Amino acid sequence: MLQSPVPNGTIRQNDIPNLIETYRITQYPTVVRVRRTIQGGGYGDQDRNPYTWTVFFLVDDRWMSLESARGMPREWGSLDKLEIWLRSMGFAFFWVRNDIDAVGEPNGEQDLPPAL
Repeated sequence: MLQSPVPNGTIRQNDIPNLIETYRITQYPTVVRVRRTIQGGGYGDQDRNPYTWTVFFLVDDRWMSLESARGMPREWGSLDKLEIWLRSMGFAFFWVRNDIDAVGEPNGEQDLPPAL
């Protein structure tokens, strides 16, 4: 298995268009399961939802984590919403890395074929 990327710095989401245009992002983004860093209610509740998703980008051969335009870490509670955001930024493909949740036991609903 490939070693999990470790970010060496940060980029802000408003930097992404220029990084794409100048060919400085040289790999598909990697969506990574991480411990939540942003405090808040609802999905931001660290006790009920301690893990979230973020994105790492390979920029100039160095992995970078993503920050909002205001300099806060970007986190998503839903892969569906994160996919929509990535597509809106121009990425049709991305990798998913989850080194936190156990492998083999599903944590949500299973996709079962419809009953006849």
